[in-house]
Amino acid sequence: MELSQQFKAVTLTHVRYRRGDQLGHFLAWISLVPVFISLGGFVSHFLFRRELQGIFFGIGLVISQFINEFIKTSVEQARPETCTLLEACDSHGWPSSHSQFMFFFATYFSMMACKGIGFWFGLRSRWVLNLLHWSLAVVTMYSRVYLGYHTVAQVFAGAALGAIVGASWFWVVNSVLYPYFPVIEESALGRMLCVKDTSHIPDVLKFEYDNARAARKNMGTKSD
Repeated sequence: MELSQQFKAVTLTHVRYRRGDQLGHFLAWISLVPVFISLGGFVSHFLFRRELQGIFFGIGLVISQFINEFIKTSVEQARPETCTLLEACDSHGWPSSHSQFMFFFATYFSMMACKGIGFWFGLRSRWVLNLLHWSLAVVTMYSRVYLGYHTVAQVFAGAALGAIVGASWFWVVNSVLYPYFPVIEESALGRMLCVKDTSHIPDVLKFEYDNARAARKNMGTKSD
C-alpha cells in the first residue's frame, strides 16, 4: 500500500479551490456555512438560550445527516472525476450532505417563521432572514459543483432530501412532540439543564425585556 493511501484527512474544514480563483475562494468559505451553523449557531444557542425548539431543530439536523450517510453508503455513488484532484474522494457523493444540511435548515427555518416560532423580529425582518438563508442554501449547493466536489444531480438530490426531511421533522416536532414540551421542562433533566419553551409567547423579546426590567426594579426595591 502506498504511503499516501495510509492516511485519511479530517475534511470538516478541508475545502480546496484553484489558486488565484477569487470566486472559488468565496465559494470555499460559503461551503463551510454548515460548520459555522452547527458549531457556532446551535452550540451557542443551547448554552445561552436552552430553547426546546432550537434543541429539536439541532437534533433534526443530526438525524438528517445520519440519513444522508446511510443513503451514501447504501448507494455508493462516486464523486465526479474533478474530486480526485482535490484529494477528497474518500467518501461517496450522492446525495450531497452540504446541500441536504442547508436545505433542511432553510426549510425548517422558513416554517418556523411562518408560524412565528422563536422569533424576536417583525414580519419584514423574518422574510429578510428567510431570503438570507435560502440564498445561502442555493449558493452552498452551487459551490459544491463549482469546486468539483459534487455533480449537479448529487447537489439537487441533497437539496430535495433536505427539504423533505426538514418539513417532515418540523411536523413531528410541532405536532407530535410539542404537547410533551411541558413534561420535558418539568422533568428532572429539564430542570437541571434549565431547558424551556417560549414558542407560545407572541413577542419573546418584549416578554424577556419586561421581565428583566421588573427583576432589576425588584432588586433595587430589596436593596432599599
